[in-house]
Amino acid sequence: MRLFIIIFLLIFYNANAQKTEKIVFKSANPFALSDIITDLENQQEQEVFGKITFPNYSFDEKKKYPLIIGVAGSLGWRKHHYEYMKMYQEIGFATFELNSFQSRNITSTVGSQVEITTATMILDAYKAFEKLAKHPNIDEEKVSITGWSLGGAVTLFSAWKPVKDAITSDLKFASHLAFYPPCFFDPENTEFTDSPIHILIGELDNWTPAYPCRNFVNKISNNSNVDLTIYTNSHHSFDSEETVTFNEKGYSFKNCLFKLSKEGDVLMNYLHLPMSSPIMQKIGFLFCVKRGVNLGGNPESRKRAFEFSKYFMKKTLLDN
Repeated sequence: MRLFIIIFLLIFYNANAQKTEKIVFKSANPFALSDIITDLENQQEQEVFGKITFPNYSFDEKKKYPLIIGVAGSLGWRKHHYEYMKMYQEIGFATFELNSFQSRNITSTVGSQVEITTATMILDAYKAFEKLAKHPNIDEEKVSITGWSLGGAVTLFSAWKPVKDAITSDLKFASHLAFYPPCFFDPENTEFTDSPIHILIGELDNWTPAYPCRNFVNKISNNSNVDLTIYTNSHHSFDSEETVTFNEKGYSFKNCLFKLSKEGDVLMNYLHLPMSSPIMQKIGFLFCVKRGVNLGGNPESRKRAFEFSKYFMKKTLLDN
């Protein structure tokens, strides 16, 4: 009898266990978006990995699943990021945990933002997309991207046509859901893909402030399908369950607005020189960046953000 129970439990577990795979692919290490747009072929090659997980119910090897690629922020993958991924799996999506940091033996970029950049992670995301598009169980027409903070920047600017077209002409994300991304850029080229873009950000965010997002969305709205939600009384990482705390190392960009050239160079506020190397970026930050930011959750905003995320992904991946 005991043996029968053990066999039954093993069969039940295997029938309901999630299917996961480690995916390894080739990317590179561009520092600036201009490195991708003007010099991609000369970037140093980098091996990157991530983990694909299929929905919680029994895996159907004959089915092609919609996919959501997740991109973490400057602190790396955190508990609430995984909670979103689990939610997506439970409603029938495959998810991909992009491990840009671990692939390069980095744990955090807080207080420096030079070890790994938005440009690097955008390239990683598209190279992962290229690899996953060939997976027999992924529907390449239904692949979305979402990310938080630094990952939010990746999510937002992966829709920017100059950088997207420099990487691939064949693939396009079906939608982009960006959590508290840096919006303090004034792009010279306002062409984005026609895929839905939505930004979720907190009213009190002093790491990546909300008010530049209004200006950013207004500027690009003529050439994109973009929308914005600002949650009241909410800081950076409003969708976590953590108490609001003060991080003394974090860069506060509330006094910054950088020009973004059509070639992909971010220009210093006053000198208008490109911040396309670690030293030039550090110099540029001296003109507007201060140390010290707040981050932590707001229960009501967290609830609303999870509800909206579920709605957004169903609408952009299942209804089209």
